[in-house]
Amino acid sequence: MAHLDRRRAEKLMSEAQLDALILFSPESFTYATSASAGVASMWRRAGSVAVLIPAEAQAPETAVVSDLFANSFRASSHITDVRESPIWVETTTLSGTDPSLSPAQLIQLAWQDQGRAEHFSRPTTFDPGVCYGHIRDALSEKGLRDGRIGFEAAAVSVHDFAALKAAFSGIELVDASPTLARLKMVKSLGEISNLRQAVTIAESGISAVRDAIGIGVTRNDLAAEWARAIHAHPDRAALGSAWEYISVGPDPWGGNAAARAGDLVKVDVGCIVGGYTSDSGRTFVLGRASDLQARLFDALLQGFAAGSDLLRPGVPLSEVHRATNDAIRKAGFPGYTRGHFGHGLGAGLGSEEWPFISADAEVVFEPGMVMAFECPWYINGLGGMIVENQLLITETGHEMMNTLPRDLTEV
Repeated sequence: MAHLDRRRAEKLMSEAQLDALILFSPESFTYATSASAGVASMWRRAGSVAVLIPAEAQAPETAVVSDLFANSFRASSHITDVRESPIWVETTTLSGTDPSLSPAQLIQLAWQDQGRAEHFSRPTTFDPGVCYGHIRDALSEKGLRDGRIGFEAAAVSVHDFAALKAAFSGIELVDASPTLARLKMVKSLGEISNLRQAVTIAESGISAVRDAIGIGVTRNDLAAEWARAIHAHPDRAALGSAWEYISVGPDPWGGNAAARAGDLVKVDVGCIVGGYTSDSGRTFVLGRASDLQARLFDALLQGFAAGSDLLRPGVPLSEVHRATNDAIRKAGFPGYTRGHFGHGLGAGLGSEEWPFISADAEVVFEPGMVMAFECPWYINGLGGMIVENQLLITETGHEMMNTLPRDLTEV
């Protein structure tokens, strides 16, 4: 099932005065089609695949896919207007075998059935011009050639832009990256399900790390325990990959340190399900927390509580940043400052996605947003500290997806 909401897309494109949207990145391709972008997208160059989304919600989309993945695309996507772009891999589809024909005749007949031109030659990787030509043709067929066409400029490098601009000569192209970001900001039920499952698996790993902390246990030992636990989870079949930022001891970036009595252990981790990454953070201390550790972490908890009170629809993200930062400062640390206290979650390349809970954010919370809300502090000479939850904005407030205690936990 594709995650792109055509009605929301229609509304956002209307606000941006766009007649259509062209998506190029592998993540956006899958988001709109529910199908893999295929191997030609590995170089992250524009023109390996594309999706044309007309502004009118009922108008059919057009997808450009590599010929190698065309059949699997048709089997997995709702999009029926599929146009193929040859890539470097030779592929042939036999409709049957005829014993009266030689192998060469069988292959030649298959190529004819596929409409292969006499002097057909495959590109080194892929030819973006073919992809752009298909989209240009689709715009003409849909009566959109004279429209205002948004494109995913964030997925087009300076190196690729000249060819893109030339291919769409005479067509008004505008950067629609902000519109696409707002579209992806509110998650579908499927996306929410992926993120919920990912954070559930991640919490099993956090618990395993907590239980493994002891004198002499190294950072790498805890990272290995994290990996073992998440891959032993009952839902491990859904787990695509995972990441971790675990630190041990007074240096938040201290490499493979071995735990000593009184050391902080910061666990900032995520699991990836269906391409969507979770993000959670907890802090532990080996033995009794010192007064300094306890006081600093209590300030973070006060900031977390103040920000959490504002996590509901209609509240500007900037207000959450202000409340969180003010609370930490009022707890006794007036110089504390942090650029953002959280971020969106999704299927991007990193664990953090726009929008950010920052002082300059212009977004307000909407139902269906899945965010990571975090209060970290990294202090050389003391260690790393974090409290971070993944949450869903609901119609009336928010739902914290994490269940583990948020306190500085003594182990």
